[in-house]
Amino acid sequence: MSVFLRRTSGAIIAYAIASQCAWADLTADQVWADWKAYLGGMGYEITGNESRSGDTLTISGMSMAMQIPEAEGALSVTLPEMSLTDQGDGTVRIGLPEEFPIGFMVTPEGEGTVKGTVNYLNRNMSMVVSGAPEDMTYTYSADQVTVSLAALEADGEPMPEGALAAVLDMTGVAGTSQMKISAMREMVQGFTADGLSYALSFDDPESEDAGTFNGSLSGISYAGSGTIPTDFDADNFSNMLESGFAFDGTLSYTAGNGTLNGTGDGETVAFSSKSQGGKFRIAMDASHVVYDLSSEGAEISLVTQELPFPVDLAMARSGFKLDIPVQAGDAPQPFAFGMNLTDFTMSDMIWGMFDPAGGLPRDPATIALDVSGTARVFVDFLDPTVAETLEATGAAPGELNTLKINQLLVSLVGAKLSGTGEFEFDNGDLESFDGMPAPSGVANLTLVGANALIDKLTAMGFISEDDAMGARMMMGMLAVPGDAPDTLNSTIEINEQGHIMANGQRIK
Repeated sequence: MSVFLRRTSGAIIAYAIASQCAWADLTADQVWADWKAYLGGMGYEITGNESRSGDTLTISGMSMAMQIPEAEGALSVTLPEMSLTDQGDGTVRIGLPEEFPIGFMVTPEGEGTVKGTVNYLNRNMSMVVSGAPEDMTYTYSADQVTVSLAALEADGEPMPEGALAAVLDMTGVAGTSQMKISAMREMVQGFTADGLSYALSFDDPESEDAGTFNGSLSGISYAGSGTIPTDFDADNFSNMLESGFAFDGTLSYTAGNGTLNGTGDGETVAFSSKSQGGKFRIAMDASHVVYDLSSEGAEISLVTQELPFPVDLAMARSGFKLDIPVQAGDAPQPFAFGMNLTDFTMSDMIWGMFDPAGGLPRDPATIALDVSGTARVFVDFLDPTVAETLEATGAAPGELNTLKINQLLVSLVGAKLSGTGEFEFDNGDLESFDGMPAPSGVANLTLVGANALIDKLTAMGFISEDDAMGARMMMGMLAVPGDAPDTLNSTIEINEQGHIMANGQRIK
């Protein structure tokens, strides 16, 4: 996780610099000086030939290089030319060629050097910086921005033609990025794009393995904010967070689709998907990391050689959320987890594999879980040595203190289970529940349609009469009849003495 977070945030920060109206005059020299100070603070070594002609400052042969600790190597990126022009009104226009190559080189220790070239294309790009040295706003737009892989070589050997191709294209791009500089750099960013498309393909010259990946998004919008310390160690992400680094950004879209076609190990696979929109949020600071994904109106189709028919699935909504603490601390810290699969359906061909007679209800299914709680964290999860230490010692990374079930819902094949609950955990008692911290609390559950489902499963031969009777006896012990037909309610309580009670009756 530490590698991903560091590189992801590094790319975000570099983008913020390259793509950011206030009250005081701003000069080209001030903008360029801030680029060097900002990227230099991120660990990049910035070089370039500076020349001035009238109101224009030109940087030619611009290079950004930095060490990559995890790869034990280096990364360098070069741009042929960039101009910064004082426009006479207190703003600075940044100019880039309409099309130019960007070179990169990675040299992992003990391995060969990987070099490559990416072509950058922009149509009718405008980028203007306004404000003051301590408060800059970048306003930008472009009809089209395209990035494509032009060349790649390893150990001096170029990759065969057609072995790998990649292109990313955005249209109708417009946005702003504001940066205020004081004890921290505070950023507020936003942009929109009419559409985004991508295409990736590979063809292994030494085998029959090959594949293509294509997709697009439309109606794109992004909003984000963050703070970056003006003085920090870019090689230590934990220290960056402790110094005040924070970021919160959400990317949303109104429609999307994608396809995959590939051959591997002599088998072929085809996959396609589309949705009516969705969003992706990532946030991080010294206390936690958040991932929040959601999709609307998704449809999925999969074709493989192992099945004689396509696997078609659909869902009205789906989502996943994770909010976890990442830094060690003596006090309990909050966490949250959630997932949902709402109104899930699958094709009759799939149903026919296990229910050809149509004995089970085929209504849309829903599965949802939303939990939150607190836990003590013993380690810094962003420290790259933590995983190795935990594996070697077998130590626990933390302890669970409280857990709240905000929602539990499982609705499928005519039955529905729903519930809520709240528990505390005694980490000093690992004996009462066989090594697990002793819980205490209450859960309230409701089960609808269970007896009707048992009848159907018995008639279909999925379960025996004896199994059905055992299931009904168990439900009778743990639940009481509700007001509606075929409804069972259950209140499960665990007290501090370790006693378990169902609806007031002690069962342990």
